[in-house]
Amino acid sequence: MAGDTSVAEAGDDLVVVPLRHWGRWVGGAVILALLGALGWALADAKIDYAAVPGFFTHDIMLRGLVNTVVLAVTAQAGAIVLGVVIALLRRSANPVARWFAAGYVWLFRGLPVLLQILLWFNLALVFENISIPGLFEEKTNVLVTAFVAALLGLGLNESAYMAEIVRAGLNSVDHGQVEAAKAIGMTPATTLRRVVLPQAMRVIIPPTGNNFINMLKGTSMASVIGFLELIHAANNIASRNLQIMETLLAAAAWYMVVVSVASVGQHFLERHYGKGVAR
Repeated sequence: MAGDTSVAEAGDDLVVVPLRHWGRWVGGAVILALLGALGWALADAKIDYAAVPGFFTHDIMLRGLVNTVVLAVTAQAGAIVLGVVIALLRRSANPVARWFAAGYVWLFRGLPVLLQILLWFNLALVFENISIPGLFEEKTNVLVTAFVAALLGLGLNESAYMAEIVRAGLNSVDHGQVEAAKAIGMTPATTLRRVVLPQAMRVIIPPTGNNFINMLKGTSMASVIGFLELIHAANNIASRNLQIMETLLAAAAWYMVVVSVASVGQHFLERHYGKGVAR
C-alpha cells in the first residue's frame, strides 16, 4: 500500500510536455515564403490582368470551349464502347479474337496521340476516296475533317487504355460469382450485365475519370491541325491584339473550370459505385 501511495504521489509531480513538431513549422514557413514570392512575381509581371475576364467570355473562346467539351465527351464515349468490346475480345476463348485485341492495344497505345491525329488528318495523301462498293463514295478530305481526325486520334488511343482498364475491372470480380450465376441459369450476357459489371465499376470508374480529365486537356493537340479548341481560340485572339499571356490565362481558367466539373462528377460516380465498400 505504501508503495502504491508513493507511485501516485510521484505521478502527481509529472509534467506533460507537448511534442514540438519543428519540421512542420519550418515546412509550412518555406511553403508560405514560396507562395509569397510567386504572388509577388506575378503581381510584378507585365500582364494586363484586367483584360483576362474579357477574353474569358470572348466569342471565339466560348466556341473553342464548346468544341473542346464536345470533342472530349465524344472521343471518351467512343473509347469506352470500343474499350469494352476489346476487353471482352481479350477474354474470349477464340485465339484469333484474343490476338486481334492484343494487337489493337499494342498499336494504338504505342503510337503518340499527336502522330495519330496527323496520320488521320493526312489520310487523303494515301487514299483519295473512301468508298463502300455499291453504297457510297466520297473524297477523303471531305469525310476526314479536322474534327473527325482529332476524334479518331484521341478516341482510338484512349480506347486502347480503356480496354486494359475494363479488363482489369472484370478480372477483379471473383470467378466464383460467375460460376454461381451460371448455376442459377443466367446467360453469359446477363451475368456480365447484372453480376460482373456492377462490381467491376468500382475498379473501372477512378482511372476512367482520370483519363477523361486527360482527354479534356489532350484536345489541345487538335490545335495543330486547325481545329478550333481552347488553345487555338486563344492563339486566334492573340494574333489580333498580341496579348498572348492574357489570352492563354483565359484559356487556362476555362481548363480549370471544366476539369473541376469533371472531378466533381467523378467523385459522385465513385461514391455511387462504391456503396457498401468499407472505407
